[in-house]
Amino acid sequence: MRPRRRTAGAVATAAAVLASALGVSAAGEAGAAEPEKLVIDLATDTGAFHGGASGSLYGIYGDGAPSRNLIEGMNLRTVSTKAQDGPQHPGADALEILPPFVDSGGKDVYIYMTDIYRGFPYEWPGADGPARLADFKEKLKKQVQQVLTMGDYKDNVVYVPFNEPEGNMFGTGKWSYNGVSWRTNPGPFFEAWKEAYHLIKDLDPNARIAGPNTSTLYNEVKGFLQYAKANDVVPEVMTWHELSNPAVVRTNVAKYRQWEKEVGISPLPINVNEYGHNYHLSVPGQVVQWVSAIEESKIDADLAYWNIDGNLNDSAVEANKGNGQWWLFNAYGQMSGHTVEVTAPHPNQQYTLQGVATLDKDKKQSRAIFGGKSGDADVVFKNTDPKLFGTKVRATVQEIPWTGQVGDSAQPLRLADQEVTVGEDGTVTLPMTGMNEMSAYQVILSPGGNGGEPAGPSVGWRKSYEAENATYTGSGYTKNGPEGTPSDVGKFATSGNYNVGGLRTGSDGSLAFDVEVPKDGTYDLSVFANSFNQFDRVKEQGPTNVFLRVDGKDPQELRMPLGYKWVVWGHTDTTVKLTAGKHRITLAAKDPDLGVTKGDAIIDKVDLALRDENVTRPAIYEAEYATLTGTKPGYTHPGASGPGAVPLPKGDSATFWVHSPADGEATVSLDHLGGGRAEVALNGEKLDLPGAGADTKGTDVTRMFLSGGINKITVTGTSGELVVDRLRVSPSSGNLVTKVHQAEDGELSGAAKATEAYTFATGGKAVTDIGNGKENALTVDVDAERAGRHAVTIRYSNAEQAPATHYNPDPIARHADLSVNGEAARRVLFPTTFHFNDFRELTVPVTLKKGTNRIRFTAEELPDFDGTTYNQYDQRSPYAPVIDRITVTPLAEK
Repeated sequence: MRPRRRTAGAVATAAAVLASALGVSAAGEAGAAEPEKLVIDLATDTGAFHGGASGSLYGIYGDGAPSRNLIEGMNLRTVSTKAQDGPQHPGADALEILPPFVDSGGKDVYIYMTDIYRGFPYEWPGADGPARLADFKEKLKKQVQQVLTMGDYKDNVVYVPFNEPEGNMFGTGKWSYNGVSWRTNPGPFFEAWKEAYHLIKDLDPNARIAGPNTSTLYNEVKGFLQYAKANDVVPEVMTWHELSNPAVVRTNVAKYRQWEKEVGISPLPINVNEYGHNYHLSVPGQVVQWVSAIEESKIDADLAYWNIDGNLNDSAVEANKGNGQWWLFNAYGQMSGHTVEVTAPHPNQQYTLQGVATLDKDKKQSRAIFGGKSGDADVVFKNTDPKLFGTKVRATVQEIPWTGQVGDSAQPLRLADQEVTVGEDGTVTLPMTGMNEMSAYQVILSPGGNGGEPAGPSVGWRKSYEAENATYTGSGYTKNGPEGTPSDVGKFATSGNYNVGGLRTGSDGSLAFDVEVPKDGTYDLSVFANSFNQFDRVKEQGPTNVFLRVDGKDPQELRMPLGYKWVVWGHTDTTVKLTAGKHRITLAAKDPDLGVTKGDAIIDKVDLALRDENVTRPAIYEAEYATLTGTKPGYTHPGASGPGAVPLPKGDSATFWVHSPADGEATVSLDHLGGGRAEVALNGEKLDLPGAGADTKGTDVTRMFLSGGINKITVTGTSGELVVDRLRVSPSSGNLVTKVHQAEDGELSGAAKATEAYTFATGGKAVTDIGNGKENALTVDVDAERAGRHAVTIRYSNAEQAPATHYNPDPIARHADLSVNGEAARRVLFPTTFHFNDFRELTVPVTLKKGTNRIRFTAEELPDFDGTTYNQYDQRSPYAPVIDRITVTPLAEK
């Protein structure tokens, strides 16, 4: 029987219900309403998988912000960014991000050539239109000449001469060419396009040019195509923006393709290089609806830039962590083969259940990602080919939850892993119950009947409690909202649409959540909250501190996450011990034992989850679900844990994207079935280990240092054909010798000095004023017990922010030049922490000799591309971050 239908709020046991429901037939209870169905027809091929939805506008600040792991693991395909040395925003300079992006697997960097000007609309100088265009053409020439110095990287550049010309250079405003929109009188824009096109092509005959880059696909774009064809200036890539909804993506791509036929132009690649709104970004269940439309249309598209650059458009957290949106794109990017037809219950309607699916016949694997609906639905796979899958399939079902814009997310939750019998008609039906519209979901189908016992879920009992439904006592209460909604997409998504304020300086407020839990145990508690870093009360201390109690006992002080605007959500995590039954959990602005709140916080919800064996057992990463190079899964390996295993002949590899909640030691177990040897690399670093594997089945256990967030572990065959089963990863401690050095105990030179200004620094002290000249430095002597690669973990803060010209906050990623034992310095970028009293950790791998090593930090302002001029808007800081502590750990066990 089908489990009773439930509302979105009652998701506490959804995982358990789903796990037992996978074997249920498609028929529901007698008299029960039929659930909605997402139907995936594995026999209807809709084209090769493209992967184009994972693009970014202004998403990369520089090399390391975000990390190359985040770029590669998100399968970032295209990036649109500012002209080199453009003053629009700090960072994101085209030619500085080009090498790390391409080296991380990226395809094309689209240069917004107009972003060489300040302001928006663009403030191009000149007494009249022709004078302004002449100035712009000189700047275009310089940009192309710069690109030509980039060697082979230049082949990954696409020039975008104009951006939203109807509202900027050829619109009606103060900074327009002649005060007349090109949509009314297209002549000046068309002529400017032709001149810019020829200028670029004369300098670089192989250049690819994109345009017209309008803010939507206006009907007048057809006239642009006609002019471009008649004058032999057709762009290599057609670009426009879609800031409406996913349905318009499908409609406009079809409209544009019809124009091509009518004008007589061969089909061009398309890049919709801005898509989505604040309400959508960071929310997997929203973004998957855009992904579905974009992938179905077989185009490239870039997430819109509404907030800060360098965080992959609200996908990246700090330098190396991903939120739920990042994991959605990680799942999307691991699709392969061909897409297949997906029929949604409400086709092409936003804010309903939508999805995309693939079938890879070589891998014998089908993947589907979907979301956008709360409650229940059936996911139905039709025409499941018995020649590929057999009479049973292995179905792994995962949830990718929303964790906020600045909230780190662990790997997707495994809801179920089951063997399911294929119906006589080739149908596999998976009943999904208790879905959350903010989550996305993934199903992976593989051949069944050959693998090991299905894995248990990675989550057990859990429940969310909305702040607006909690009981508030004391002063200062505000109920804020509704926040982002389908009719107000400029605002940010918020669980339940409302949040609560009142926990602030001077308040005696208390917010009480009445909860009921099923059994005695330890529970993970996540408080979804926000403090706006530029707000007066928050500026004083940084993170707002509030006080947690359970039933009036066991007080804890928690620091709420900061954000770049109000209603930008992160989460603060802790654990509480609860007995079975009812309890009251309070968040308060005063505590008789611990003190008072400083700052101002808003609370969205609290999540409570039982920390049972589902959660505490090692995380499992099946090899057959990994990113494979040169090989494919096999499903006839006795003793495999999942549906199969992966053979690794010499040179072939399996890459696992592994999450770590913090920088530190972990135990990584490689389960294999024997057959050969392999080497292991961590984040691109080949580990100094004896070869993994053996002739017989076994497990190789290694303690290695994982960076907080996303880690890339690659296993590459070296001899024979090692059959890899899976990785198992769990936190550990005490095996890798860690040495901690307080920054203030180091050698300070020049203006660098210790300060007690930042109360949340370890021991209340940190070092500031490093940089603004190489003489202002911090030098720390560290001891290594053996020579080799080590992890240097820097606890730092950085809140420098440049003056902005419009809605984007402009935090600056400071840098430090880090040198070891006097060798050439390595430049390290440190993303914003939103306040100088809010510290984060960033790990850098270095080579140390046995004994004493000198690590030196300094900085100076970086010049423009020419090496002689400097940014005039204070967008390149001369300073390193504030440094609190340096920790040194071997990268792996010997």
